Amino acid sequence: MPKITVDGKLIECKDRQVVLQACLDAGHPLPYYCYHPGLSIPASCRICLVEVEGIPKLVPSCQTVVRDGMVVHSRSPKAVANQKLVMEYLLINHPLDCPICDQAGECTLQDYSYQYGRSQSRFEEDKAKKPKKDVGDKILLYSDRCIMCTRCVRFTREISGTGELYVDGRGYREEIDIFPGKPCNNKLAGNVVDLCPVGALLDKDFLFKQRVWLLTRTESISPVDSGGENIYLEHNEGIVYRIKPRENPQVNQWWISDDTRYSYKVLTEAKRLKKAMVLRSGGAAEAEADAAVAAAVARLRALAAESPGCLYAVLSPMMACEEAFLLASAIRAIDSQAVLVLGPVPTSGKDEVFKNPITGQQTFVIKAEKVPNAAGVRRVLALLGGRAATWDDLAAAARPEVKNLKGGWIVGGYHSNWISGEIPAIIKSGFKVVQDLLPTPLGAAADVLLPAAAWAEKDGCWENYAGQIQPFEAAVPPPEGVMRDGQIYLSLLDRRGQYNAQLVRREMGEPFASVQATSRLVQSPATEFVPL
Repeated sequence: MPKITVDGKLIECKDRQVVLQACLDAGHPLPYYCYHPGLSIPASCRICLVEVEGIPKLVPSCQTVVRDGMVVHSRSPKAVANQKLVMEYLLINHPLDCPICDQAGECTLQDYSYQYGRSQSRFEEDKAKKPKKDVGDKILLYSDRCIMCTRCVRFTREISGTGELYVDGRGYREEIDIFPGKPCNNKLAGNVVDLCPVGALLDKDFLFKQRVWLLTRTESISPVDSGGENIYLEHNEGIVYRIKPRENPQVNQWWISDDTRYSYKVLTEAKRLKKAMVLRSGGAAEAEADAAVAAAVARLRALAAESPGCLYAVLSPMMACEEAFLLASAIRAIDSQAVLVLGPVPTSGKDEVFKNPITGQQTFVIKAEKVPNAAGVRRVLALLGGRAATWDDLAAAARPEVKNLKGGWIVGGYHSNWISGEIPAIIKSGFKVVQDLLPTPLGAAADVLLPAAAWAEKDGCWENYAGQIQPFEAAVPPPEGVMRDGQIYLSLLDRRGQYNAQLVRREMGEPFASVQATSRLVQSPATEFVPL
């Protein structure tokens, strides 16, 4: 592997790596704006120019490939003078609106102005005024803040392949714009906001909501499809304000879909269930969560005593693997012959594949399977063995074992109404405990209704379609009156103490035991699920 010397520091590089990326990987920061490892390299911002011994002029570090023995100077008088000149040029027409800019606190223009800028501007003429405009349903463009790094343009051409954005005009009249009648509304559009190094492209949904330095980041996983996109939940005082992509070369690279980006809205959905309900002679009545769970367990035990093998548990593909394991174990502790059922796995058409139209290379995939953990629940069912079925089996009631069911525990947790058509007769006629996030016809017909915690409010792990098991952590507490699912299932098993996802994974054995909350990814082979 080649080695280069940067400002007196020896750095080991990858073959054919550019100087800038080698420095960043080694923890030796260099200023840059237009460069991004997932996009083409125009070398247009010029702030990353460095001196290389043997070359008579400054060269762009983002475009210069390393060679063994190369000596680079990024802090020499010539390099520093260039950085100051570039910053002065970028700030000539830039408005001084940091106090009201959403990017303040995470803006590299702001940061570099302190490091390389001047305390006073030498520009005495009027600044160029450019319009503020909508470029998409969710995206706002403040043109006068734009530094023309063209990251957003390259993204729509090279990653989403939709090409809505382009550069209009030349010189100081340059602006980013959309082609007439083609707003930037593709399913990856929100990534252009993440790519913008200044406050030019803004998310309307986050606009003026929070100062970024007040937000806390928690690592998590996308809940809206089986791709397993890695994300950050950014929150403050118990409220999630936005979702940002988390780099993972094996899963989602640097990008996320807009479905993932706005999936946090279910956390504050006005219709969200927050109170436990128990069906009594006078109708459904509110109850404390502990009392509702106790009533559900008492009835399930009575049914199992009367007719062994009559209980079931519907394990939702929205559940964490640990929760599915605990609930299945709890139902089997009440009725050793209980049937474990994989809940509905909704799909939407086919996988949406994005490609670079120039190279034909695949850049991103949005999976058709719209739940995060169907593969994980299948693995849990295979791990526990015994009688298993699918939701379709319950609906058809074709199997003898399914026909005899009289009561069970049903978990939903989907982000929309997941009951399509009529409630299966075998469920409708029996005793049912429903644990869900939002109101559904099934919840309205439940004997005991328990509000569920959302994925951002609990710890666990999910397995994506490729067999990759990834952990996620609780970012915010559940609403008042809502118990975390794992804690409920521990109480069903008569276990004391707080729910701990890592301890449950150890109990489950491999490959779950190897999943650490701080790990990026655990690769494991997929498990085939064979129903009854």
